[in-house]
Amino acid sequence: MVSPTYTSALIVGAGQGLSASLTRLLRKEGLAVAIAARDATKLAPLCAETGARAYRCDAQDEAQVQRLFADIDRDQAAPDVVIYNASARTRGPFVQLVPAEVQHALQVTAFGAFLVAQQAAVRMVPRGHGAMLFTGASASVKGYAQSAPFAMGKFALRGLTQSLARELSPQGIHIAHFVIDGGIRGPGRSKDADKPDALLDPDAIATTYLNILRQPRSAWTHEIELRPWLERF
Repeated sequence: MVSPTYTSALIVGAGQGLSASLTRLLRKEGLAVAIAARDATKLAPLCAETGARAYRCDAQDEAQVQRLFADIDRDQAAPDVVIYNASARTRGPFVQLVPAEVQHALQVTAFGAFLVAQQAAVRMVPRGHGAMLFTGASASVKGYAQSAPFAMGKFALRGLTQSLARELSPQGIHIAHFVIDGGIRGPGRSKDADKPDALLDPDAIATTYLNILRQPRSAWTHEIELRPWLERF
């Protein structure tokens, strides 16, 4: 069995939690890594630490996504790993939700994923090689009260990945959806001394992403759930 070899990664919706862990791990594995966010200045410390390149991009804007991929093509070669971490949410009683805020949440969580996936596919399909990984949530499979917009976006993201897997997997593109069922430990969200394992460790999640990338194509995972051992589901 031969595991695939990847050389260049793009993480969209990068921040200081899971994306930072993924950046460190993929750089350690020898990949060139580009990280993109609406505010690229916040990524400067991570770039200084890892050697990753930061780009400014609002994932819901088609022109910005096209420019992002063009810039990465020029700077480090087209990415053969693309990870979509961007999402937005608005909460509250259903009758009080602001339509414009709901539209924004859907644009970032679902439409942005479509734009990024399309640009990735344009580059990966001709080569018959690549991987797209999408970060979902508990809301990908169950809608919670007062959280309809997040469920709508994450359900749409899950549907996108299923469609992509059925169309692109036979063309050599690995599509995987990760249901992160629980909170992720990070800045501003530290572990509880009484329940140290109540939050997912972002480094542990990143390791699972890497394991998925290493899978031979004869046994690809399309969807996987990750949760702390004491999380109820």
